[in-house]
Amino acid sequence: MANPGGGMNMQDMFGKMMEMQEKMNAAQDELEDKTVTAEAGGGMVRVTANGAQKITSIEIDREAVDPDDLELLEDLVIAGVNKALEDASEMAQEEMQKSMGGMLPQGMDLSQLGL
Repeated sequence: MANPGGGMNMQDMFGKMMEMQEKMNAAQDELEDKTVTAEAGGGMVRVTANGAQKITSIEIDREAVDPDDLELLEDLVIAGVNKALEDASEMAQEEMQKSMGGMLPQGMDLSQLGL
């Protein structure tokens, strides 16, 4: 039965919601394979994170390891991890926007949906 107002009926709306959920799930799965790498201390610490915002590797240059100044190394690791997670979050938002195409309103912040 067609909607007298010409709008979308409940069945059509449910179908669109299911399609959107499937696309979101597929995009989230793909994000686990996409990575970003951030550097701290001029490259002395490199941290890689995936689009699911999980740290996948940390590389520390030997020159960054000074037993008499572990606090500097700790600060570099924290800075690298924070930057990698920030970059991964931005990448995830961009990728989700691309995958959702015209299904989401322009400018919608996906972080409100836990993404």
